[in-house]
Amino acid sequence: MGESATLRVARRAAELKAQGVALADLGAGEPDFRSPGVAVEAARQALADGFTRYTASSGIPALRQALAAWAHERYGAPWSAGQAVVTVGAKAALFQLALALFETGQEVVLHSPSWVSFDEQIRFAGARVVPVATHGADGFRLHAAPILDAVTERTRAILLNSPCNPTGGVIAAEDLRAIVSHAAERGLIVISDETYERFSYDQPHASVGALAAEFPETVVLVGSFSKTYAMTGWRIGYLLGPAAVVQAVENIQSHATSNPTSFAMVGALAALQGAQPAVEEMIAEYRARREMLIPRLNQLPGFCCQPPQGAFYAFPDVSAAYRPGRQGSVEFTEFLLEVARVAVVPGAAFGSDDHIRISFACSRATLLEALERIAAALA
Repeated sequence: MGESATLRVARRAAELKAQGVALADLGAGEPDFRSPGVAVEAARQALADGFTRYTASSGIPALRQALAAWAHERYGAPWSAGQAVVTVGAKAALFQLALALFETGQEVVLHSPSWVSFDEQIRFAGARVVPVATHGADGFRLHAAPILDAVTERTRAILLNSPCNPTGGVIAAEDLRAIVSHAAERGLIVISDETYERFSYDQPHASVGALAAEFPETVVLVGSFSKTYAMTGWRIGYLLGPAAVVQAVENIQSHATSNPTSFAMVGALAALQGAQPAVEEMIAEYRARREMLIPRLNQLPGFCCQPPQGAFYAFPDVSAAYRPGRQGSVEFTEFLLEVARVAVVPGAAFGSDDHIRISFACSRATLLEALERIAAALA
């Protein structure tokens, strides 16, 4: 298992910052907002009250109940609190699902480019990834037909990430229904990582939660408090799905982490129930950053970028800017870091060497400064 490319970039950027180098950091997928005050205060009170011991391995009952209620209110999902598991971030939910569901000789259909950890987790469990290409010309939209064409007798699951990290691509409701319906007929599982579900800019988010009543044994929803609520360091994620899948994940988690952090779950519950106005303000700011960033990216020599439909990443094709010494996304990323002092992530880490990932989870001032530095370096 290789190191996460996104964390590797963050480490090198931290090294330069420690040396006193002023960087414009567009690498990390981490909101630049503060965690909601209601979450901070609830966690502080939990600490003061001594809520610092082990909890049930699946999470505190109040948060599991609130997650089930949220899924029902938002999507009409029928999941009960017993079908929800609180995890140490969405990453742990996905990892534990891979261990619970996948075996050697099986295949998992996954759209590409995709988040760096999906492939590593699937391979760690012994299965093989079957990549299905998405394309920048249509904003890396996830289409049902090519995904279903990749299904074979060895397929165990279809893994979707919409809105997608790194591309910002999304799936339409009709495509999602077609995939889930076909998977149900074949006895497959559809895992939907909806970590960025609130970051959908041009159309309503299509969630497997809306199909859970019709296909109760087929869909698993994975989510996180990290992005929506700017709570990355709290490490609270969750999954909701069929009882048998949930039980398997609970069993693994009981041996892996015992339980998520007690007082962090109290903060997450407060965020879910009381931080929605703050979330709406954050989403509006991300939308404004997207509108500012994309036209300016397309003015850079050799850059071509469609507006991302979701998440908070731009994924421009920069292959026309490649030259000797900056050939390929890795060398180009190193060039931007060392010459322009701008941190981004190479597209090769996600499965596309013609692209780089630019996070706009930073201030508009940082974005503008980074664009000026990149333009100067390319000139």
